[in-house]
Amino acid sequence: MTTQRGLPRNEILIGDAVTRLSELPSASVDCVITSPPYFALRDYGHAGQLGLETDVDGWVQSVLRVTSEVRRVLKPTGAFWLNLGDSYAHHLREGAPKKSLLMGPERIALSMTRGGWLLRNKVIWAKTNPMPSNVTDRLSATHEFVYFFTKSPTYFFDLNAIRVPHSSGHTHGHSPKKSRVYPPAGALPTRTDRPPNLNTGLAAMSDSGVVGHPLGKNPGDVWQMGTASFHGDHFAVFPPRLIERPLLATCPERVCTACGLPWLPSQKRLSGRLLAIGPLQAACACGAGWQLGLVLDPFFGAGTTALVAEKHQRDWLGVELNPEYAALASTRLADWRATQEGATP
Repeated sequence: MTTQRGLPRNEILIGDAVTRLSELPSASVDCVITSPPYFALRDYGHAGQLGLETDVDGWVQSVLRVTSEVRRVLKPTGAFWLNLGDSYAHHLREGAPKKSLLMGPERIALSMTRGGWLLRNKVIWAKTNPMPSNVTDRLSATHEFVYFFTKSPTYFFDLNAIRVPHSSGHTHGHSPKKSRVYPPAGALPTRTDRPPNLNTGLAAMSDSGVVGHPLGKNPGDVWQMGTASFHGDHFAVFPPRLIERPLLATCPERVCTACGLPWLPSQKRLSGRLLAIGPLQAACACGAGWQLGLVLDPFFGAGTTALVAEKHQRDWLGVELNPEYAALASTRLADWRATQEGATP
């Protein structure tokens, strides 16, 4: 399917990421979730592939050429989630002393912020089932980073869609309130002085026996998730849960077909509070229709981003250098759709 603006949707574009992204309209994508090949980790069997540069700085520049095009095609309200892993130097010419961490992800993140990106989070993906390691002179590497970038200070972010259950339930009793003593006016504060509690919202929730937000708590920036397994010819596959949280938070369900702004939830009362959990409504005055939000993955691989997008009723767009991997992803998507069509309602 192709929009009137010439923007493909629900398609895999075969070719180099920079080249294919340059063909897309500016400010046309709502969200980008991707993981480029890591430096000196795997050979995916295609000439010109990213990740086989001679040194880590060359890899950084290759990734930055992609992120530059991502910045152009991303809407001002959009978000960019970039999963990166580090590696160790085998020789000084790779960019660090032998056996030292190359700090590749940090080099990319610093370069992007210098180029105008806003780095909103550095999420730690703590792997619950990391690959076994036979190293004996350092700790095993059991995490990767997922960087959350935006183009502007104001962007679409639906925290309610990704809240998690509170670790504790409602309180069942309250200890007697202690009277607070404050220093005389004009006195210098001491280490034992405490300012008044101005967080009346939290205080009111505590007095009513509520431990936090009625929809759950903020999931934070440490995500404990397992790696994914896939019975195919692709070496590295996104775990669906790692895509799901960024997608739900930053790829809107609906966007205006005229101006492209996200539709937002209306206010609805829950547990005595007005929350943005009601039916979606236009945030603009265009009076036009809507279409699904669009997530882009410039390193499409086995197509997990598309699977998660379709599961949650979003449109997707992929770019893949290797035609064999693109065919693999297409087959995987077709198989998944067949299981959905055959599922009992």
